[in-house]
Amino acid sequence: MTWRALMAVALATAASVVIAATDADVTASFSPYAKDFAHLPGMESGGTIVKNNVDQYLDYLDPGLQLAVRSGWIDLPVRPTTSFDVEKNYVEVTRRNFSKVRIGDKTGELSGYAGGRPFPEEPQLNDPKAGEKIAWNFRYRDGDGGAIIPIQWKYRDMTTGQVEKLLRVEVYATKFKYRAQAAPIPELTPNPSDIYFASYLKVLEPADLRNTQLLIQRFDDDAKQDDAYMYFGFQRRVRRLAPGQNTDAFLGSDVMIEDFDGYNARVSEMKWTFKGAKNLLMPFFNHDELMLSKEFKDADGFQYVNFSGQGGCFPDIHWQLRKVFVVDAEPVAPTHPVSKRIFYFDAQTYAIARTLIYDRKGDLWKVATLGKSHPDHHHASNKGSGTVLNDAGSMVDVQARHCSTGQFKALAVPGLSPAKMFQVQNLRGGD
Repeated sequence: MTWRALMAVALATAASVVIAATDADVTASFSPYAKDFAHLPGMESGGTIVKNNVDQYLDYLDPGLQLAVRSGWIDLPVRPTTSFDVEKNYVEVTRRNFSKVRIGDKTGELSGYAGGRPFPEEPQLNDPKAGEKIAWNFRYRDGDGGAIIPIQWKYRDMTTGQVEKLLRVEVYATKFKYRAQAAPIPELTPNPSDIYFASYLKVLEPADLRNTQLLIQRFDDDAKQDDAYMYFGFQRRVRRLAPGQNTDAFLGSDVMIEDFDGYNARVSEMKWTFKGAKNLLMPFFNHDELMLSKEFKDADGFQYVNFSGQGGCFPDIHWQLRKVFVVDAEPVAPTHPVSKRIFYFDAQTYAIARTLIYDRKGDLWKVATLGKSHPDHHHASNKGSGTVLNDAGSMVDVQARHCSTGQFKALAVPGLSPAKMFQVQNLRGGD
């Protein structure tokens, strides 16, 4: 081997070296705004980005937001950046365990994980595993369980604004393992199947879909395919879902099962590529500072996020300039209907608030927004939980000019989701 070849190998090796995480990295990971907050030039105390001034702010908008504002579909009220502090017990579990975690050569392989954020260090572009590490941080983010009771879920024609269907849905979720906040800690037992996380959905309205139920059991071993089951009320039977069915349009909406909560599948099902850190406008806000909807009347007085804009497809929320990690996710399965997703992970919470979805031809197909409320400014039961809340969701099909919107009453109360709820025998007919 010539000296030039040796030098090239040495440089390539040096470029791929990744510094191990430190306790200081943990502090920085959970407190990205400890020293300074990001500021949008000219809007330090607030303002609104509209079609006429959007060209000044393109560097702070993802391509989907650029399209929406330039098209006049949506205006963006900007508010100062605030810290969404993560629950302290989860942070302490991270400190105890992060040094034990090792990522494997094959996507989806992880060893030594015992709770908390597995990779608190700042992602590096020269780390070929940086994108996958971010995906692991998302999978193992904080929050031991809770419920959204209910979701007001609308299907809309984006051109006319007509609401084609309204569903009322309940969603429950719980962690079986790596719990940091709610007893029992660190896991629910017995757990003979070694389930990591489970979710359960039930349709309450309309009558033709009433009592449709979905159960997903995700295993601790990422190499093991999720178990997913559906109960159809009109058939009165439980059916196990084939792996490919999580990319079908769920109940005729614009949303796939795989889209739930930003991304609802295994780490091993994607090729993850870190594209860099940016300061971008993200849908983070205080629920109680919004102009809320008066359409639905909950007994406890809770009011939902309002929707407006083109076709009523966009949530009436505030936007903050936040540090995000941009990751391309390309499906491993060649039959997948999506060529790639671009995820925008919030650097403080690792929540996914924005996703761009591209079709098999590589054209922008759908744009997802998951509005995130601070728990201390939401329903009284969420105060002090330290769990960022899904407060409003929108999936806009920019090709078909159609959207599905969700108004959520999210409750970060693990006791609402007991383990027995996530058993197959819980799927049943009747009310």
